[in-house]
Amino acid sequence: MKEYMDADFLLRNEVSKRLYHQYAEHMPIIDYHCHLSAKDIWENKPAENITQVWMGDDHYKWRLMRQNGEAEAFVSGNGGDWERFLAFARTLPYAAGNPVYHWTHLELQRYFGIHETLNEKHAQEIWDRTTEMFANGHLTPRSFIEQSNVYALCTTEDPADTLEYHRKLQGLTDFKTRVLPAIRPDAALAIEKKSWRAYMERLGASAGIGIHTVQELKQALLIRMDAFAECSCVASDHGFEYMPYARLSGTELEAVFDKAMQGETLTRAECDGYKTELMLWLAAEYRRRGWAMELHVGALRDANQHGVRTVGEAKGYDTVGDADAAIPMSRFLNDLEECGNLPKTILFNLNEKDNTVLSALTGTFHEAGVPGKVQFGTAWWFQDHKEGMERQMHTLADHGLLGRFIGMLTDSRSFLSYTRHEYFRRIFCNFLGELVDNGEYPNDEEMLERIVKGVCFENARAYFGI
Repeated sequence: MKEYMDADFLLRNEVSKRLYHQYAEHMPIIDYHCHLSAKDIWENKPAENITQVWMGDDHYKWRLMRQNGEAEAFVSGNGGDWERFLAFARTLPYAAGNPVYHWTHLELQRYFGIHETLNEKHAQEIWDRTTEMFANGHLTPRSFIEQSNVYALCTTEDPADTLEYHRKLQGLTDFKTRVLPAIRPDAALAIEKKSWRAYMERLGASAGIGIHTVQELKQALLIRMDAFAECSCVASDHGFEYMPYARLSGTELEAVFDKAMQGETLTRAECDGYKTELMLWLAAEYRRRGWAMELHVGALRDANQHGVRTVGEAKGYDTVGDADAAIPMSRFLNDLEECGNLPKTILFNLNEKDNTVLSALTGTFHEAGVPGKVQFGTAWWFQDHKEGMERQMHTLADHGLLGRFIGMLTDSRSFLSYTRHEYFRRIFCNFLGELVDNGEYPNDEEMLERIVKGVCFENARAYFGI
């Protein structure tokens, strides 16, 4: 029986151990998609205790605690910090096999030097030890980032955001990590939502123009994209329940826009047509600017409407959708390719049924001099666990070039989540090591080193041009 989460955790043979400890373990991190706050990084305020960095907005933990029957006050509510920590400690022992169990203990080990397992028995001791460490004021957002060896990170920002704190961070001389904004125009695309008209006013105000037509919307987005470019943006991000695809003429597009501006209800076809045309235009702009386009597809939002009304959106009430992906995604990418407008693109699916669909699709689109131009993104959200990552790697290896993969991201709001990169690297090194151990790939040290360092860091740095 192996020791629990020891130095060789998840590494099942000697080749895997060598690849991880010799090459992957100390590589810098590029976290090209996260939800950290640039304001929090700039202000760099220390937390008072571990609850404040663990439980603030972590729907992974919240979902487990709700399943354990914990009161909402101790999940996302206003329960005391100790009480919320204790509720999580009560829940965690039941999460055998869940990635949160591993992430939690990696964070305790790496940031606090605590190797005891978190449960009710050890809760008070772990609370006291971590609270004492927070009391010295040295555990700040920037300290966690620096301790994690983060070379660069991309925070997801709305086009209407001021980017004030990104500009401030660019002026720091004592903080080496590059903090870059990734533009996420989802609110501009969400024409079906009641909030869309108000958002047009907000976006227009941030760009300094009124938005009454599609052309004015595009002008406002161009102005804001220029502002993002000034802050060294390298990527965009889009989330879709399903990939929309319905073409409209210019006249039809303006008619749909006018109808929405009047507050009239749109058909699904009209919404899809608006989103398709705006996405094609946005993608062409990303191509022109050299930005990568991230497409996250398959989240079924707000499945528990009562929970959303009670707690709010993006609080753990989303789930996995099962819409078809192959035809709309392929047609969308093909339309861009036909016009020479296809940017570097990363495809993420939430439903594992789409692994083969999207992985195979990435090999259909390519460009000389751009290795891995269209990427099959790392296992995302509900697939972000050991078996999900292994399935993603298997599928990617089956259909493409595993060695050109741009690797892991946190998709997190927590400054402690960088251990997820360690988790991924261990799983990746084990996957590659088992190919060697099974005689399925040669024990070529030079090539193995190149693949490991590439997937852990170098590929992403080249891909995003950081």
